[in-house]
Amino acid sequence: MDKGHKIMTGKRDQGFTLIELLIVVAIISIIAAIAVPNLLRARMSANETSALASLKVVNSSEVAYSASCGNNGYAISFVTLATPAPTMGFISADLGVAAPIKSGYNFVLAAGAGAMPGPADCNAVETQTGYYASARPTGYGTTGSKSYATNAANTVYQQWADISIAEPFGLPAIPIG
Repeated sequence: MDKGHKIMTGKRDQGFTLIELLIVVAIISIIAAIAVPNLLRARMSANETSALASLKVVNSSEVAYSASCGNNGYAISFVTLATPAPTMGFISADLGVAAPIKSGYNFVLAAGAGAMPGPADCNAVETQTGYYASARPTGYGTTGSKSYATNAANTVYQQWADISIAEPFGLPAIPIG
């Protein structure tokens, strides 16, 4: 044996022990248990904000439609709002379908309470004198905890329930803008 070299007889590096791995898994589990509910709440809040913004877009689209194509009448379907008149529609493609589902909310557009038939629009589609639009969570408590609704008065109402808000709007629905 060479005098300049010693043979190492200490412990060999064999990796992590089972207890060390269990501690790491426990720490990751604790962090996940704290973070996941906050992430779900943040996602639900984002869905609710998207639904509110979408109903405000419906209000703006209905006003533009009524003034330029609807002959002072309102559309009672999202498809009508999305139909080019004559060059482009009044609402985006994500809402321009018969029964849109967007960001965890179901959207409905119909004639408003007490609405009467209006004149035909520039595409020869019948209009109404009022409209009603609502947004309801697809999974109450998971995709959203509020329902929203609006009408030709251009005010959006919210309610902390898994039901569509009925016209005429009143308590427990709260006007929010």
